[in-house]
Amino acid sequence: MNRITGVIGALLRRRAAGIAVMLLIFSLVVGLIQPRFLTPDTLRIVMLAIPLIMVAAMGQMMVLVSRHVDLSMGSMLGFTAIVAGMVFRDFPDVPWWVGFIVAISTGAVLGLFNGLVVTIFKLPSIIVTLGTLSLFRGVLFLISDARQVDPQFIPSALIQMSQTSPVFGIPGIVLIAFGVAFLTYLFLDHTRLGRQIYAIGSNPAAAPLRGIRVVPVTLLVFTLSGALSGLAGIMYASRFGYVNPSITGVGFEFTVIAAVVIGGASINGGVGTVLGTVLGVILLGTVSVALPILAVSAFWQDAIFGAVIVIALLIDRSVRERGARSVVAGHRP
Repeated sequence: MNRITGVIGALLRRRAAGIAVMLLIFSLVVGLIQPRFLTPDTLRIVMLAIPLIMVAAMGQMMVLVSRHVDLSMGSMLGFTAIVAGMVFRDFPDVPWWVGFIVAISTGAVLGLFNGLVVTIFKLPSIIVTLGTLSLFRGVLFLISDARQVDPQFIPSALIQMSQTSPVFGIPGIVLIAFGVAFLTYLFLDHTRLGRQIYAIGSNPAAAPLRGIRVVPVTLLVFTLSGALSGLAGIMYASRFGYVNPSITGVGFEFTVIAAVVIGGASINGGVGTVLGTVLGVILLGTVSVALPILAVSAFWQDAIFGAVIVIALLIDRSVRERGARSVVAGHRP
């Protein structure tokens, strides 16, 4: 019995536990009100709602852990999606996988640009990326001539990735999203570079004294953020089958930041986990699907969406404080 209690206590002390509890409670309540919410069809809808957010959230989490923030993700997603779409439109014989190379590499260049401005001019990343949010969006309109890339130009093989795959019929973009999350976990938890990102975010002043090259690591983090935004951009083209410069990625960065913060990442740097971020993304995806099923008015959806975020943060904080008190109590003589 003591062993079971210990296991439960250890689980509750994990930062992700509060979000998991919130997700379970929310799903059960919605399921009781509207039973069709707890069906395989709804699960599939939820799974299709999270891949873009999850991929970008991995990049944003690394940025936050390093004590920065990237507000330009939505514009980078739109920029890379429209560039890949224009390649498909202007070069019809190009294989579908070339779109991934184009989008990811374009995103990496944009992310590197953010990192260079932050590190060279020693400016706050929130100000830099707030500026590039508008800059990238403006350039996006210029290069696309404000024209949408219509569905007939998106390769059918790319669209098929959002519908099925050889792996139990799970949509390919869902597999990509969880694959990116797993690789991010391996990078952050099992490589020297990953540990250096945490060290920089925990104490930027002490990091150089430990032999950490802060500027190259910071550039890497922003480049990865851009590359993952690019991956989310080509996945957007797959998911929706078109790219519109006016709406693609607009406001996307705030959803991503919300998911990462809900998942336990600290805006003060040094704290964040892949598991917590994945749960935060799933929670937001579940809420976004549940509200229309409950026939909630569109005027109330944003308010409820925000309330769920606040409640999730409060539950997570309560669990962490309880865990900290338990640890202190356990060390008392």
